[in-house]
Amino acid sequence: MPQPPPLSGIKVVDLTRYLAGPFCTQILGDYGADIIKVEPVENARGELGGGSAKDSYFFLSCNRSKKSVRISTRNPAGMAALNKLIDTADVVVDNYRPGVMAAMGLDYETLAARNPRIITCSISGFGSTGPLRDFPGFDQIAQGMSGLMSVTGTVESGPTRVGIAICDLLGGIFSAQGILLALEARHRSGRGQRVETSLLESIVSILSWSAGIYFDTGKTPAPAGNHHPLSSPHGVFHANDRPFNIAVGNEAMWRKFVKIIGRPDLAEDDRFSSPGGRVKNRTALTAEIDRALASNDAQYWIDLLNREGIPSGPILTVEEMFKHPQTAAREMLLKMPHPVLGEFQTTGLAVKLGDTPGKITRPPLVGEHTDEVLLAHGYSADDLARLRAEGAIA
Repeated sequence: MPQPPPLSGIKVVDLTRYLAGPFCTQILGDYGADIIKVEPVENARGELGGGSAKDSYFFLSCNRSKKSVRISTRNPAGMAALNKLIDTADVVVDNYRPGVMAAMGLDYETLAARNPRIITCSISGFGSTGPLRDFPGFDQIAQGMSGLMSVTGTVESGPTRVGIAICDLLGGIFSAQGILLALEARHRSGRGQRVETSLLESIVSILSWSAGIYFDTGKTPAPAGNHHPLSSPHGVFHANDRPFNIAVGNEAMWRKFVKIIGRPDLAEDDRFSSPGGRVKNRTALTAEIDRALASNDAQYWIDLLNREGIPSGPILTVEEMFKHPQTAAREMLLKMPHPVLGEFQTTGLAVKLGDTPGKITRPPLVGEHTDEVLLAHGYSADDLARLRAEGAIA
């Protein structure tokens, strides 16, 4: 019988907005943490959905598995309510600029003096130290500054952004990882700690072989476009109907591949006889392969190559991906009722746990859980009425 999700019993006060912070807390919520999303009374969801009854797809994509509480942090009674939530929390997450939480009296040192077990996590554009500490940080800016855009695209296209907000999303993932590490450390020490990451660091830390090329040669790697910079043939090729991907990963695959496409002579060509030669002469090799592949459609080649143990696959649109049977088999498209939308669709969990699986719930309506949460923290119905009249909650 499945056990409770692994983070059951962990309470997180979520002071985040936009994408990186909400994605972090969504991950924790999906695996059972009680996420109390604190939204402002003054302009709830203003930057995401205009505060309308129907939330934007942006908000819905990163705020499932949470409870929503509307509290005014500009109101002393509202701040008192927020501090009451924090004093019994395990984790507080924010993605303000460095210094904002300290100005609000919510920095780690202040909170830990009252609750030594508290873990705080701060996500910013560039981190809490360095010359860019106080700069505003958005995904596009971090993509450019991290080196990522310089190795994305082609020489002809120039620097190209990744099609999703990859710095925000990885910042959220690394933040969730940091919180889990701090929770594990707390089991041994009994104390919480401060966790910090930034959009810039989230990408710099995963530059992998792009950083390695620079370390080894002292030169910035050029963009490789749709082909692997260290391997060939390994990238996008063209059948007679559409492009698709092939990854020939070793010499045995290479010799099998050229026979499958009817060009065994390519293995004997001096330009292509070694891995380094195939990378150096990639343009010429790709042209030869495309000519051979033009004799059939992409699905024919994908089926044939995979049967022979050579990785190959289609380039799907988002719609095609969500309609693919593999996506369904891995439960990566989920649907559930929603009181405003009728039906809420969302992506599934990337990590499946056999004994303690996660559980997704729909995103909350704005302020949906204000009364429930505050009543559970010692406020009475009369207290809530007074706080509303004072503009401290909504």
